[in-house]
Amino acid sequence: MKAIIRSWRHLMTPLAFAGMLSISSAAELNPAAVIYKLPDQIPWGPVNAAGAQSAVVVGDPTKPGFYMVYNKWTKGNHFSRPHFHPNDRYIVVLQGTWWVGSGPKFDPANTTPMPAGSFVTHFAKQVHWDGAKDEDAVLLIMGEGPATSTAAEEK
Repeated sequence: MKAIIRSWRHLMTPLAFAGMLSISSAAELNPAAVIYKLPDQIPWGPVNAAGAQSAVVVGDPTKPGFYMVYNKWTKGNHFSRPHFHPNDRYIVVLQGTWWVGSGPKFDPANTTPMPAGSFVTHFAKQVHWDGAKDEDAVLLIMGEGPATSTAAEEK
């Protein structure tokens, strides 16, 4: 019996070391070919008064040109107010459920849920509003800048 245990130990030890080496070593990427940021390296801004937080990952949404922004709506019925943008915006829901409404009348009870994996287009100069209810919603928003927002709420 001891001989069997010893032989298993001799077989398993090299396999364990090989497994540890493959986990700890990663290929070095050529920064001229590939750059990346891991999730803990994404520069998220503070949560704003509406309950949203953002991180620019490509471009500058305040200037002309292509941009990509992560946007997180924090849970707790946090919504933007009715508004529109000058250019089309393309949104992918990465996590949670994002709630979307359209038109100038703000009514969070009259929204449509967009679960993770949904793709949404906000058309230029069309009034919409959106946010999160009972869970955080993380979005990837892409478009052409400048990404200004014009209030359009019915009073």
